[in-house]
Amino acid sequence: MADFRDIGLAAGVNILSALIFLIAFAILRLQPFNDRVYFPKWYLKGLRTSPTQSGAFANKFVNLDWRSYIRFLTWVPEALKMPEQELIDHAGLDSAVYLRIYLLGLKIFVPVTLLAWAILVPVNWTNNTLAQSADKLEFSNIDKLSISNIPLASQRFWTHVVMAYAFAVWTCYTLKKEYETVATMRLHFLASEKRRPDQFTVLVRNVPPDTDESVSECVEHFFLVNHPDHYLTHQVVINANKLAKLVKEKKSKQNWLDYYQIKYSRNPLQRPTRKTGFLGLCGDKVDAIEYQTAEIERLSKEIDEERERVKTDPKCIMPASFVSFKTRWAAAVCAQTQQSRNPTLWLTEWASEPRDIYWDNLAIPYVSLTVRRLIVAVSFFFLTFFFVIPVTAVQSLANIGSIEKKAPFLRPIVEVPFIKSFIEGVLPGIALKIFLIVLPTILMIMSKFEGYLSKSSLERRSALRYYLFNFINVFLVSVIAGSALEQLKNFSKLAPGDIPKTIGVAIPMKATFFITYVMIDGWAGVAGEILRLKPLIFFHLKNFFLVKTEKDREAAMDAGSIGFNTGEPQIQLYFLLGLVYAVVTPIFLPFILVFFALAFVVYRHQIINVYNQEYESAAAFWPAVHGRIMFALIFSQIVLIGLMSTKRAVTTTPFLIALPIMSYFFHLFCRGRFEPAFVNYPLQEAMMKDTLERAREPNLNLKGYLQNSYVHPVFKDEEEEEDDDHVNGKYDDNAVVATKRQSRRNTPAPSKMSGASSPSLPDVVPEI
Repeated sequence: MADFRDIGLAAGVNILSALIFLIAFAILRLQPFNDRVYFPKWYLKGLRTSPTQSGAFANKFVNLDWRSYIRFLTWVPEALKMPEQELIDHAGLDSAVYLRIYLLGLKIFVPVTLLAWAILVPVNWTNNTLAQSADKLEFSNIDKLSISNIPLASQRFWTHVVMAYAFAVWTCYTLKKEYETVATMRLHFLASEKRRPDQFTVLVRNVPPDTDESVSECVEHFFLVNHPDHYLTHQVVINANKLAKLVKEKKSKQNWLDYYQIKYSRNPLQRPTRKTGFLGLCGDKVDAIEYQTAEIERLSKEIDEERERVKTDPKCIMPASFVSFKTRWAAAVCAQTQQSRNPTLWLTEWASEPRDIYWDNLAIPYVSLTVRRLIVAVSFFFLTFFFVIPVTAVQSLANIGSIEKKAPFLRPIVEVPFIKSFIEGVLPGIALKIFLIVLPTILMIMSKFEGYLSKSSLERRSALRYYLFNFINVFLVSVIAGSALEQLKNFSKLAPGDIPKTIGVAIPMKATFFITYVMIDGWAGVAGEILRLKPLIFFHLKNFFLVKTEKDREAAMDAGSIGFNTGEPQIQLYFLLGLVYAVVTPIFLPFILVFFALAFVVYRHQIINVYNQEYESAAAFWPAVHGRIMFALIFSQIVLIGLMSTKRAVTTTPFLIALPIMSYFFHLFCRGRFEPAFVNYPLQEAMMKDTLERAREPNLNLKGYLQNSYVHPVFKDEEEEEDDDHVNGKYDDNAVVATKRQSRRNTPAPSKMSGASSPSLPDVVPEI
C-alpha cells in the first residue's frame, strides 16, 4: 500500500511536470510566431499587432533577446498586478467573480489547514490503533494521520467534533462574507455600468392567441393598456433558424471567395480552381471564383425569399416578444410582477443582453418546455448511472478476441506483440478518455434541448449536471468499489441511515487515491492550461492549412469564454474533497491549497490575456456556486456522522447531528438574504439610475437606441439600414398602426408622458 514515499514521489513528479510546463510556457510565449496564441485577447481588441510583421527575418519567428529568457517568470507578478476594478473593466464582472471562486478556496482552506495540522494531526498520529491491528489490517503512514488511527470509543473524538464545528463556522462565515461581497459587486456593477438594452427590456412569453390581431398588435395593445405611461416599443420573436443557417452558409462562401480573390491577385497568371463535390475533394473541377460567386448569388436569392417568408408567415411568429420600457424602473416592475389573472399567460422575465441570447431556443413553444425537461431529466439519469454501458461497448471493440471474431482477416496484424499490447493496454483507456472529453458537449446539447434562452443559463445548467456526474462517477465510484449502477443497486437495499456509514467507512481508505487525483487532474491540469499546447498546435495547423483571410485568423486564435460549464464543476469537486477530508485525513489539505493557489494565478493570467468572454451575466452564477459548496459542507458532515457512528463514539457522535441542520438553515438564510440581488433588480437602484441618466442626458432618444436591439441577428444589417432615421431622432411618432379588432374601447389614448411610446394610437380614440 502507498505510503509517504509513494505520495512524495508522485508529488515530486507532478511538481517537476508542472514546473516543466510553466518553463515551456514562459519560453513559448516569448516567441513572436506564438504571440497570437498566448495573447489573443489583445489582438481581438485591436490593441496588439503581430511582431512577425516587422524587424529582421529571424526576429519575426524567434526571440533572440537572451535577457527575456532569464526573466521567464515575470508573467506571475504581471498576472497579479492588475487591480480587481481594472480587471472588471477589462474582462467583465463574470470573469472577475469566477476568479474569486479560487480565492474563496484559499480563504476557506488556509486557516482550516493550519488548524487541522496544529491539532488534528498530532491527535491522530499519537495513537497505535493501526499498528496494534497490523496482523489484521493493511495500512499506510497516511492512514496513521487520519481518524482511522483513533481507537474505538476514544475520548479523543471530542477533538474531531470540536474541529468539525470550527471548520463549519469558519466555512459559513467565509461564504457569507463572500456572498455579501459578490452581491455588492453585482449591484455596484449594474449601477455604474453603461446603458445596456437589457436594463430596459423584458421577455414576454406565452402570449395568448387572438383571432382579431397579430402577435405584435396583441403585445402592443396589452402593454399600452397595462403599462400606459411606461411602454416604449417591442420586438416580436421570429423563428428564423432556417434563415440563420442560410446566412451562415453564405458567410462561409464569401470567405472562400475572398480567399480565392486574394490568391488570384497574388498570381494573376493562374486562375484558382476547385472541385464541386464534398469539401472540394471530388466532383468536377471548376473556376473557383466563378463557382463561389454563383453559390453566393444562389444563397442570396434563397435568403431574400426566406426573409420575406418569415416576416409574413404567421407560423414563423412565436407567441413571445421583447418589450422595452422608458425606464429601468418600469422594466423592473414588469419583469418582477404577474401580468394577468391567469398566471400561465403573459409570463415576463428579464431579457438577457443581446449577445447572451441563444436565438435558436426562442423558437421553441413554451408549452413543450416541461416535456423537454422531463425527457432530459430521464436521459441524464440513465447517462449518469448507465454511462459504463457505452464505454464498455466501445472498450469491447478493443478486445483481441472480438476483433478476430468480427474481422478474421486482421488476425495476422493484431497478433503482432506491439499492436496487441497497444490494443489491450491503451485503447480501453483512450475510449474512456474520449467519452469524458465529449461529456461536456453531451450535457450542453441536453441543456439546449431543454430550451434555456441564454448562453449563461445553458452553461449554468450544464455545470450543475457535470458536477452531479463527477460527484457520482468520480467521487462515489472511487470511494466505493463498483460502477454507479452497482452502487445504485446496493444503496437501494440499505436503510437510509446505513448509507452515510457505508460511505464514511470507505472515505479514509481512499485518501491516497484522491491525493494522487488532485495532483494529476488538478496540478498538471492547471499547468497544461497555461501551456495551451493543444490550442498552440491547432492554431498553427489552421493558420497553415485553413486560414484564408484575416477573419479566419481571428477565428482560429479566439479562445472564447473561459468555460464555466467545465471549469466550475472541477473546482467544486475539490471543494467537496477538501471539506470531506478536512476532519478525516488532514494531510490531504495542502494538496488542495496548492491547486487553488496555482489555479488562481494561472487563470488570472488567462482571463487577462487569453479568454474573451462572449457575454456578461453580472455574476448571476454565484448562487449556484454558493449552493454547491454548502452541499459539499453538509454532505461532509453527514459522512462524518456515519463514520463516527462506526467508531462506537456513542458520547460524541450525537453532538454532530445538529451540525448539518444548522448548516442547512444557514444556507436558507443566505439564500433569502442575498439571492434576490441575483434574481431581481431593486426598484430603488433602478430609480436612482434613471434619475441620474435623465439629469445627464435629458434629450436622449431611448427609442432609437432600443428599436433594433433585440432584432434577430440575421435581420440586423437590414433593419439598421432601414432605421437610420430612428437613431437620428427622426422617427415618426404619429404613425398609426391598423388594427383588426372591432373595438378599441379598452385601449386608452396616450397621455402627455407616453405619447411618444404609442405610435399605433390616434390622439382621439373613437368608440365603435
